[in-house]
Amino acid sequence: MEQFIGNIDAKTDVKGRVFVPAAFRKILQTAEDLRFILRKDIYKDCLVLYPMTAWNDELSKIRERLDEYDEEQRDFYLQFVSDSELVEMDSLGRILIPKRYLQIADIKSEVRFVGVDNTIKIWSKTKFEEFLKTNNEVFKQNARKFLSKTSQS
Repeated sequence: MEQFIGNIDAKTDVKGRVFVPAAFRKILQTAEDLRFILRKDIYKDCLVLYPMTAWNDELSKIRERLDEYDEEQRDFYLQFVSDSELVEMDSLGRILIPKRYLQIADIKSEVRFVGVDNTIKIWSKTKFEEFLKTNNEVFKQNARKFLSKTSQS
């Protein structure tokens, strides 16, 4: 599957439905991946939309790293998978974001879809703009830290 790139604004309707941006929809329809897993991002106040193939790959990677006989690791896995929900794209290209997820991500109406590799992050537009503004200096420092030739050695 191609990677999702870019960020696109959209609006939810009163029921919590939102059109998946056409650029992302095209990738998904090409891959015939119209079912998704939606979950809260681990680190940020946004949602992550995993196409089923990406979700299955993610679960495989996690299971490979965890010891099924370690209670703490089993509890982590349980929480990771239990805080997710299956969503499907309708014939119009919309998905329904359940109310609890709208509340978790503080989404009122305006959302920002952000393509990140093989997933799509769904942010409150306001929260994403705040994140970019407050994270700008950290981003610059990390660019120097992670991308400079001297840090590669």
